[in-house]
Amino acid sequence: MGELGKFERKLPEERRRALIEATLACLAREGHAGLSIRKISQEAGISVGLINHHYSSKDELVGHAYETLSLGLLANIRDKVEAAGSDPRARLSAYFRASLSAPVLERSTLRTWVVFWGMIDHSTIMTEVHDRTYGEYRRLLETLLADLWTASGRPMPDLRLAAIGLIAIHDGLWLEWCLNPQTFSSEEAIGLCEQWTDAMLATQSVSGAVIQN
Repeated sequence: MGELGKFERKLPEERRRALIEATLACLAREGHAGLSIRKISQEAGISVGLINHHYSSKDELVGHAYETLSLGLLANIRDKVEAAGSDPRARLSAYFRASLSAPVLERSTLRTWVVFWGMIDHSTIMTEVHDRTYGEYRRLLETLLADLWTASGRPMPDLRLAAIGLIAIHDGLWLEWCLNPQTFSSEEAIGLCEQWTDAMLATQSVSGAVIQN
């Protein structure tokens, strides 16, 4: 039996996973402009008809791929944070390290991510997926920052804005590293985030001292 027959024997979830992997591979290689259901079909070794059975449009398939990649990377970050133990600073540092090391800080991952970002303004599905996944990252970071500031005894900053600021730093580092991996190392990027955190803690400490006076 040919490739189509092998694919048809898979469970629905296995089929979807194979399609997601094929979509991500095509996006990394072709970019959005070169992406088509036919190319995904060839990458996965299955028929266009079977893809259309699982997804009503290319946007829906690409949106699912974006969400799968984003939440998969987030799950890896959560695992690293939990493995860091209970110390708030160690947990935040684990977040930085997981966000700025492989498998996130890899050319294939970031190239695909940049393609996704470029599609957000042109697809309602992609916008909705981005809003959901961005919210998950921000909420995790807000929790880690809240724990750190509570443990420090310093006045609490605006956690939403603090998390947005750190995510923006990560986004900028990811984009620059995708363009030229020689610009900085993973350790340098992690160090920048640690320095930002130290500066925020120091600022809040000074603000608190002024308020108390």
